[in-house]
Amino acid sequence: MARIIAGIGSSHVPAIGAALDNNKTEEPYWKRVFSGFEKSQEWMRQTKPDVAIVVYNDHASAFSVEMIPTFALGCAAEFPPADEGWGPRPVPVVQGHPALASHIAQSVILDEFDLTVCNKMEVDHGMTVPMNLLFGKIPKEGHWPCPVIPLAVNVVMYPPPTGHRCFMLGRALKKAVESYPDDLRVVIFGTGGLSHQISGPRAGLINSKWDKAFLDNLSSHPEKLVKIPHIDYMREAGAEGIEMVMWLIMRGALDDKVDEVYRFYTVPASNTAVGHIILANRAKASKRKPAVKHKRAAAQTKVERIRS
Repeated sequence: MARIIAGIGSSHVPAIGAALDNNKTEEPYWKRVFSGFEKSQEWMRQTKPDVAIVVYNDHASAFSVEMIPTFALGCAAEFPPADEGWGPRPVPVVQGHPALASHIAQSVILDEFDLTVCNKMEVDHGMTVPMNLLFGKIPKEGHWPCPVIPLAVNVVMYPPPTGHRCFMLGRALKKAVESYPDDLRVVIFGTGGLSHQISGPRAGLINSKWDKAFLDNLSSHPEKLVKIPHIDYMREAGAEGIEMVMWLIMRGALDDKVDEVYRFYTVPASNTAVGHIILANRAKASKRKPAVKHKRAAAQTKVERIRS
């Protein structure tokens, strides 16, 4: 069967994409950001997932105030980069996985989550920036390393979904993936955040204490995070800090016990905090009978942390 092997949390700051596209990654300001993802890219190259599910929010590219789905699942064969006002990013067209996406839609909707099914959709920096950070810079004429299933979440217009609803959607995604018959190794991204506010009197707000506590609980005590009300995100993490609920979809799709593989946090990038974490499900013993009986020690993943 298919299975989710790991979850990735990552900010999706648009200025990171601009720095990458304009070859500014070696400038001192940006080098500290991109260097924090070097080990993550190496982990991704070694992991070689068959499919990625990327949870992100659309920034008025595919949707607008005229139509705002709470959860929208991309079931198309491909997803071109959106023109966000200065032309599409020079990244490859995202190749989808229609068979798995359609299976997820059926399973999750029958589990009473009302997804909007999108058979045509453009994707913006909310999705492509985290993909660049984990897969590296890929020329426009190239190909992303694996098919991707986009899951767009409304965190732009009130009311957004609650953290609990997002976590439970992650649980439904886990069930859906594990009922798919093909042997696929899937990673799931939760993107956005961490604390930031881009306008108003509190523009530039960054709450590192809140961010780091969120990352700590994401690993070990996600049950604490699902109880956080919208107003607390707004007060403590800024107006755009509500994006952090999307990380709970990723966490809900993982096992209860996970290993923290890697963490990175730095401020600022543009006027936001950059947060990143990789959580891996613990390897489970095979249900097949071994030809020779033996005991296999479970490898423990070393936790690495980089903090700026």
